[in-house]
Amino acid sequence: MATTLYGIKNCDTIKKARKWLDEAGIDYRFHDHRTDGVDPAALDSWLAKLGWEALLNSRGTTFRALPDEAKQGLDTAKARALLLEHPAMIKRPLLERDGELTLGFKADNYQSLFSR
Repeated sequence: MATTLYGIKNCDTIKKARKWLDEAGIDYRFHDHRTDGVDPAALDSWLAKLGWEALLNSRGTTFRALPDEAKQGLDTAKARALLLEHPAMIKRPLLERDGELTLGFKADNYQSLFSR
C-alpha cells in the first residue's frame, strides 16, 4: 500500500503524525510542501475530493498575513491559486493512502485507518 504524508517538516502536528507512523512501523513517504513543492495535478485531485474549504487552512499565519483582497471572494479557482503560491496554507497533515485522503492527525483515527 502506498502511503504519503504531506506537510511541512517543522509543523508540530506533522511531527506527531510522523512519530506515530514511525512507531507503528508504517512505511510511508514524507512530502514537504516547502522543499518539494505542490504538484498542480495532485492539488486538483485533493480539491475535487475534499473541497477547497477543507483543504485551505484559513486559521494559519500564512493565510492571516494575506491582504484582505486575497481572502475575499474565495472559490475553488482562487483557493487553488493561493494554495499553489503558498503551500503552507494546505491543512496538515494530509495523508494519502491508496487514493484515500485523511486531513489532520488524531492517533485514534490513524489507528483505525491502518488497522483495516
